[in-house]
Amino acid sequence: MIQLSEKTLGDYLEYWAEHTPDKEYIVYSDRNLRFTWKEFNQRVDDMAKGLIAIGVTKGTHVGLWAQNVPDWLTFLYACAKIGAVCITVNTNYKQNELEFLVKDSDMHTLCLTDGTWESNYVDMTYQMLPELRECQRGHLESKNFPNLKNVVYIGQEKYRGMYNTAEILLLGENTEEDEFIKLRNSVNCHDVVNMQYTSGTTGFPKGVMLTHYNIANNGYLTGEHMKFTQEDKLCVCVPLFHCFGVVLATMNCLTHGCTEVMVERFDPLVTLASVHKERCTALYGVPTMFIAELNHPMFDMFDLSCLRTGIMAGSLCPIELMRKVEDKMHLRVTSVYGLTETSPGMSQTRIDDPDEVRYTTVGRDYEFVDVKVLDPETNQEVPVGVQGEMCCKGFNVMKGYYKNPKATAEIIDENGYLHSGDLGVKDENGNYRITGRIKDMIIRGGENIYPREIEEFLYHLPGVRDVQVAGVPSKKYGEEVGAFIILDEGVKLTVDEVRDYCRGRIARYKIPKYVFFVDEYPLTGSGKIQKFKLRDLSLKLCAEQGIEVI
Repeated sequence: MIQLSEKTLGDYLEYWAEHTPDKEYIVYSDRNLRFTWKEFNQRVDDMAKGLIAIGVTKGTHVGLWAQNVPDWLTFLYACAKIGAVCITVNTNYKQNELEFLVKDSDMHTLCLTDGTWESNYVDMTYQMLPELRECQRGHLESKNFPNLKNVVYIGQEKYRGMYNTAEILLLGENTEEDEFIKLRNSVNCHDVVNMQYTSGTTGFPKGVMLTHYNIANNGYLTGEHMKFTQEDKLCVCVPLFHCFGVVLATMNCLTHGCTEVMVERFDPLVTLASVHKERCTALYGVPTMFIAELNHPMFDMFDLSCLRTGIMAGSLCPIELMRKVEDKMHLRVTSVYGLTETSPGMSQTRIDDPDEVRYTTVGRDYEFVDVKVLDPETNQEVPVGVQGEMCCKGFNVMKGYYKNPKATAEIIDENGYLHSGDLGVKDENGNYRITGRIKDMIIRGGENIYPREIEEFLYHLPGVRDVQVAGVPSKKYGEEVGAFIILDEGVKLTVDEVRDYCRGRIARYKIPKYVFFVDEYPLTGSGKIQKFKLRDLSLKLCAEQGIEVI
């Protein structure tokens, strides 16, 4: 019988370290780095004691700014064991975004790596904290960021004013157990353990406060829906700073005692090779990741017959892509629907659902979650088959936005239901279809047009690899339909061919007035397509191509 648990993240980690000490928990196949549950738990304890030695305690806010490096999870669990709050920092953040988050979150300690090919995290941190170049480690006094006391470099290199991982672990090995045990025993499952900042597609990002109870149970139920056991190996190529990685992947493995095969940064070749070499049984990804894997020129070299399940989520999933993934990659795809504020899952298809349900819906409610489709105007539940806003109430709803009760009250109503901003429909079997964002909806001369419907239609056009539909400003109609298409390699299509394909098959007002062939979409750090940027892109492309916007 499925039940919610009141175990903390530390409780789960210690359970597996005791019961399956020699079983592999974390594997980096590309460098043959392997940690058993027992080894990893010991490293976490040493890291936790090291953090205590530099002033981290219960309630302290610790930032984690890194791709999926080997010690990412060490820092997460070290914070969890002593009641500190791990703040996950988007790996794509630029200077202003970093500084906003550090200040808004009242961050005490920032842990970081070198960065990415386009952002040097060390340089950005020195720019934010010029005092760091002049101070001793642990003695930071910043004029602009008075709460920030430590910077920890995740790695072996030494930088002025920063600790590194080896030093924190050494401090931990030489720190008394008493304070660690006292803090460890004080942690409650309803304490905030993780704070994630929403991507900020509108307005300033907000810190979503998530508890042990929120994320551990969400991960557990996600795994149950895919029939996970200790024998499973999950290939994790989605970013850990996002709910997809830290909850649906990591919390699933933590609660089921299975192995996480990590990919430091998404690379289709490393992902395919990791699945092949480690005989992974599950694989996650956003649609663009699966597309990159399927289209890799070396795809046929790998044996993926070990795969049995996985999740495709993060954005609306094309039906044809799901079919192709199941056919060529041998896994039964499930879809999770939700948002960071719901930890993130509120509904999911189950592994044994019929194909049609898994391809065309986002499944039914998570256990212990009450999902309702509400009329955005009246806040009343709409009948089956009628479109409304996806809302939910249950164990998965965040504790709130950090220091922002006004924004919290705007998204969680007086009845406790969290409003997603997404439009959906419930069918007679209790499964949900997501039809778009309330703000994504195109209103053309009074006609409501939902991009998802047109996207699904255009996916059937031969040669189309991916398609996104968004509104293009129009003086005459308010908005017109714009289609942004990525073509299969070697394929050529014209605007007229796309429109001809639509004629007679969809309503005239839904046929894209503007068709743009692009190489990529603007993405968030977690791989979600930023639809609001497509609107601006359409105006730029029209100007470049000499197309008059009317």
